[in-house]
Amino acid sequence: MTGPYDTTTLLHALFLIAIVAEAMTAALVAGRREMDWVGVVLLGCITALGGGSMRDVLLGNTPLTWVQHPYYLLLTGGAALFTIAVARYMHKLRNIFLLLDAIGLVVFTVIGCNVAMSLDMPFIVVIASGMITGCAGGVLRDLLCNTIPLLFRAELYATVSIVTGMLYVGGETLGLNHDIMMGVAMAIGLTLRLLAIRFSWGMPKFIYRGNMD
Repeated sequence: MTGPYDTTTLLHALFLIAIVAEAMTAALVAGRREMDWVGVVLLGCITALGGGSMRDVLLGNTPLTWVQHPYYLLLTGGAALFTIAVARYMHKLRNIFLLLDAIGLVVFTVIGCNVAMSLDMPFIVVIASGMITGCAGGVLRDLLCNTIPLLFRAELYATVSIVTGMLYVGGETLGLNHDIMMGVAMAIGLTLRLLAIRFSWGMPKFIYRGNMD
């Protein structure tokens, strides 16, 4: 079968891969903070599912995704626990996880945009929904670990989500082929994110060291 079914199936498969990867990378952060196993599991679940949960709370879209599909908690929590067992080998997979994180960003963005569009939200809210879905999980992780969120100090991240969302939603608004536009938007977003990692591209920084007196 071809058409929307195949696209939806692929998007869901990529979503599952992405939340597992997010949970595992969050588990490593928890390990650096010397958290116990419960903390590792909680941080993994919050990082992987927090963006979608925040989106749904803000949009009033209930029940939350992980409430509808409880196995998401088992999948992400299990991935976090599995990371404890294989942590010593994880450094060898760094590039793979960077790729999976980039894929997760564009996939989460498209999913977030789809949710907002299904609720007939305005264009700007749809784009914000995609960005929140793609980025908020990492922000929650960093806040819980008492660090400045990576979103605000690393290579292009939120910008990639915004570009991906605008391309995707713009194509939908113009009535272009759904599957093609989704593929193009995700491909461009993924390429931009990988180039940002490779060449350390980032937004201009605001530096202020003056007195408030």
